[in-house]
Amino acid sequence: MSEEAVEPKRKAIVKIPSKVLRTRKERPVFVRQEAKRYKRLGEKWRRPRGKDSKMRLQKRGWPPLVKVGYRSPKAYRGLHPSGFREVLVHNLSELEGLDPTKHAVRIASSLGARSKLRVYERAVSLGLRVLNPPRGATI
Repeated sequence: MSEEAVEPKRKAIVKIPSKVLRTRKERPVFVRQEAKRYKRLGEKWRRPRGKDSKMRLQKRGWPPLVKVGYRSPKAYRGLHPSGFREVLVHNLSELEGLDPTKHAVRIASSLGARSKLRVYERAVSLGLRVLNPPRGATI
């Protein structure tokens, strides 16, 4: 039997410690005050500034405030859990200049099926990891 050459698993330069991954999961979702009560308010974070605001006073039972203690270490900030830096790709030219040991590709959802396949095949040929391979991808 002739076995096809299996591509080796690419490893990132940065290994994210399990402690950092655990704190990411435990970090609360910071929501705007009263966002659940009023539909017109988005959930995007705004600091509560009201004189009698229970959230500003950090009363128990109210959503937590954004604080510096929730921040992750600078070396691991913005990285995918696999240790790669995510790059959103819209076309083939954006794949050029990416380092397979540092970058992982996420194919934009605005592309059609044929374009997604082309970008995926080119990324695999360059040795890049694709985080969201398209349907029908067999490579």
